[in-house]
Amino acid sequence: QVQLVESGGGLVQPGGSLRLSCAASGSAFSIYTMGWFRQAPGKQRELVAAATNVGGTNYADSVKGRFTISRDNAKNAVYLQMNSLKPEDTAVYYCNLYLPLIREEYWGQGTQVTVSS
Repeated sequence: QVQLVESGGGLVQPGGSLRLSCAASGSAFSIYTMGWFRQAPGKQRELVAAATNVGGTNYADSVKGRFTISRDNAKNAVYLQMNSLKPEDTAVYYCNLYLPLIREEYWGQGTQVTVSS
């Protein structure tokens, strides 16, 4: 059973930065995508950024140029550096791990990010 543990959320002022971390444990896997989704109140969960284990990345248009996703494959970890944060970035951020060969995905418990003055 795969477990994802997230950390790094919090309250930040507009224009500030936060770094989210997520570490996967519980199983061995070599081909997988890790990423971040977010869900604001009253809205659907949406992709923020994702990274494959061979270096490919994908970003939502709303965060391009402000957020950077990175991975440490040796630690089965993924990070999201969020800069120039805006109030509309406020949401619960969820870590996601997707195993394409068996079409399974796993979710973290979520971490709150609040951007407010």
